[in-house]
Amino acid sequence: MTIARLERLVVELGQKKYIAGYIFSFIHTRGVRDISEITTLSKAFRGQLAEAGYYISTLKVAEKLTDPDGTIKYVFNLSDEKRVEAVLLFDDDRRTLCVSTQAGCAMGCLFCATGKLGLARNLTAGEIVDQVNHVVSDGGRVSNVVFMGMGEPLANYEAVLDAVRILNHPSGRKIGIRHLTISTCGLVPGIERLADEDIQPRLAISLNAPTDAIRRRIMPIAAKYPLDRLMQAIEFYQQNTRNRVTFEYVLIKGINDTVTHAKMLIKLLRPFMCNVNLIEYNPHPGCPDPEKSERFPGLSPGNSKGISQGFSASGREAIERFAQVLKDAGIETTLRLKMGQSIKAACGQLGAR
Repeated sequence: MTIARLERLVVELGQKKYIAGYIFSFIHTRGVRDISEITTLSKAFRGQLAEAGYYISTLKVAEKLTDPDGTIKYVFNLSDEKRVEAVLLFDDDRRTLCVSTQAGCAMGCLFCATGKLGLARNLTAGEIVDQVNHVVSDGGRVSNVVFMGMGEPLANYEAVLDAVRILNHPSGRKIGIRHLTISTCGLVPGIERLADEDIQPRLAISLNAPTDAIRRRIMPIAAKYPLDRLMQAIEFYQQNTRNRVTFEYVLIKGINDTVTHAKMLIKLLRPFMCNVNLIEYNPHPGCPDPEKSERFPGLSPGNSKGISQGFSASGREAIERFAQVLKDAGIETTLRLKMGQSIKAACGQLGAR
């Protein structure tokens, strides 16, 4: 529950509103797992909450895996035995936790292992927040949270926004709002709705192509929300919030990684306050094998004919060349290093095991 919902609950049960703060703080700063442990509440009220069926939800850690580069992946069992994964990434003083918002995903992006699982269900706000609480209780300081794990966050809008409010609240984890990032593959209604919220986490758009023709072949959502509609939503978002947007771009060899693609991307992004995160494609078990898939050489930008499902990563030279074209045009560009590959924790690999 958000602090607002807790306040309504305790008042309905005959208590003063400030009692909600005790409950919220004990759960999110002291890590209590049972109502009986909230010792600032009277014994009678603790009993009343338990008798009314309230409890403190918790995930169960099924596996904890560590990559040689330091990346840690947590595999969580949900109450119905479905599984989700969260990844803790280390970058100097930054400790970024990538959390899941759904069990599986319905978006079906071809470069993503989670998309091949299909959607099992949405996570609750508690299940999302508890990924953070478990990592912190395991000794893993968390400075940033990115909603970029399994699932499409804006397809689980209410729970994700509740999780943002809980993680940001000064009586809880106190994670700054600029250290909370929601990533979407391009759900236009969710972007427009986010523009009108009273709380503004960072927004990242998984773009991955400079044209509709290419984007539709690797991201099914592009058929419903083509680029012109997506860009209109981002324009509306920036007009309302004045916030910079991050565009994420997975580089796939021979499909979206040429200098021409980079120049087309510059033209597309020129109107926006933005930065670009370039991500090398990460293969995973079950992904198409480029050596065994039918390939069509000479794919030109804007021409979807011949895009194969046999994906492979762009080489370092191609990635750096693509990045330099963007930087020369004045677009802030970051290369996201491969981290956690050996434990299938890199971007696009969650759920691959």
